[in-house]
Amino acid sequence: MSGLSWATILRKRENFRAAFCDFDPEAVARFGARDVNRLLRDAGIVRNRAKIEATINNARRHADVVAEFGSFPAYVWGFEPKRGRPEGMLPEAIALSNDLRKRGWAFVGPTTVLSFMQAMGLVNDHLPGCAAGAKAEALRAKFRRPTRSTKP
Repeated sequence: MSGLSWATILRKRENFRAAFCDFDPEAVARFGARDVNRLLRDAGIVRNRAKIEATINNARRHADVVAEFGSFPAYVWGFEPKRGRPEGMLPEAIALSNDLRKRGWAFVGPTTVLSFMQAMGLVNDHLPGCAAGAKAEALRAKFRRPTRSTKP
């Protein structure tokens, strides 16, 4: 949901969860024109036609990624940075954004993708000495990265 404050989106998170079938991409991929119209009337979410249609489109493209990589996490973790975050935008966030766009996704700019990567644990950009950063890094060290599965 680019162009809006994250605080606005977070305040509406449960409304989004209800409106978009608990964020189930298979369910959202089945949304049609009636669902778009229903969502445009839902005061609990951001009512922007382009973003609603992009969300449905992205849910449909999600299935393509799963078919190719075995899972969405396996695809995303393929863009995990091998080092700490440099000044400015992370090259891997730009690469993931560009790859999603090539695959037909919308509203997946580098800033939104970087926020997603942070939320998913691919990026730990806490300041050195931050207790939360140390805890996040300890969890990352134990985490088994998903790998691409091969389909018969």
